[in-house]
Amino acid sequence: MNILITDDEPLARDRLRHLLGRLEGFQALEYDAGNGIEALELCRKYQPDIVLMDIRMPVMGGLEAAAHISKLERPPAVIFCTAYDTHAVEAFQVQAVGYLLKPVKIEDLQQALSGAAKVNRLQLASLRDDLDDNSRSHIAAKTLKGIELVPLDDIFYFMADSKYVTVYHKNGEVLIDDPLKDLESEFNSRFVRIHRNALVARKAIERMTRDEQGHYFIQLSGVEEPLSVSRRHVPLMKKFMQSL
Repeated sequence: MNILITDDEPLARDRLRHLLGRLEGFQALEYDAGNGIEALELCRKYQPDIVLMDIRMPVMGGLEAAAHISKLERPPAVIFCTAYDTHAVEAFQVQAVGYLLKPVKIEDLQQALSGAAKVNRLQLASLRDDLDDNSRSHIAAKTLKGIELVPLDDIFYFMADSKYVTVYHKNGEVLIDDPLKDLESEFNSRFVRIHRNALVARKAIERMTRDEQGHYFIQLSGVEEPLSVSRRHVPLMKKFMQSL
């Protein structure tokens, strides 16, 4: 079985590679990942059977990376490597998710690899809640290229239409299946609702205007066309504009 090692610490990656070399039936990929984005790219390219995933990493952590990896057409099993405390270990046990405590011991590694299983979104969401790691840095969209990641910092607004939500960002637009209500709840500090079908990035708001018919619009930096503000959301947006 091919294993992808993902950890931001080179020494930790070297240790896991050394331990895997002592186990029969398991082989580390030639390439390692130093963060979640690299892990997703390597999973797309090499389709490993299992990913050994550190949790705390720069750019993108392990829990978020695993959530994106789970959306791949052929997702690998994921085993989390953690230095968390007892409370966190209990969370992993409750969710029946594979995990290893650092520093990793060879007998624990063998047992975890033998029982490796694919994680689902519900398990990952529960783990993020339990470990106070409930924030995403990227939105994932399924495209013809596979899983495309869009950094939250690059997003201008979300627009709902029928069953899907369109993400408008610096490099174009993509469709996602996340409900607008869930996006609003998760990213309330970064996006604000201006209409029943639209969430806009707070930092991108430049001004609010009103036309001759009394309709209000929000102008976003980097977006040519203004977006309509519903009557219901006008009072909130007026308060928001006053706070700028």
